[in-house]
Amino acid sequence: MVFRTLLRLTGSREHIDDLAQDVFLRLYRALPSFRGEALITTYLYRITVNVAQDEWKRRRRDDRPLVSLSDETTDWEARLQHPSRNAEEQMEEREFQQMVEEQLQRLSQIERTVLVLYHQEERTYEQIALALGLPIGTVRTHLHRGRKKLREQIMSQTANQTARQIDERRAICEKSA
Repeated sequence: MVFRTLLRLTGSREHIDDLAQDVFLRLYRALPSFRGEALITTYLYRITVNVAQDEWKRRRRDDRPLVSLSDETTDWEARLQHPSRNAEEQMEEREFQQMVEEQLQRLSQIERTVLVLYHQEERTYEQIALALGLPIGTVRTHLHRGRKKLREQIMSQTANQTARQIDERRAICEKSA
């Protein structure tokens, strides 16, 4: 859970082990002050989000660009999990997933955090509100705005790609004619 959440929030595998270690170290140090008013998983999510936020701040200081979540090192068996689909369909799906991950990284930190916790970590509004220290209404607002921005960004990018593909096909047809 910690690794997956950190990966989704930071968008990079580069320091994921160090970040996870920091999460568990902070949890260990904070356990004596844990009051038990919330679930330990909620407490762990809050620590994970805090570590991810610290990483974002560090990156801004270092002026590093965000990195896509695409993993080019997977073997062919992992790429061909669904034998009923052809290679082109699989490639299109992978490109779409990569585009979604890239667009997710363009959202604000809070919108990305809420979207990841809700959709990818399957947390409830209440759990997210507790983990982030926000009212439930604010969590819902960030979730709604994040979804809307993500949808608009994906539709815009998809429209741009389609227009480019049409132009490329038109150019090929004109050359062959």
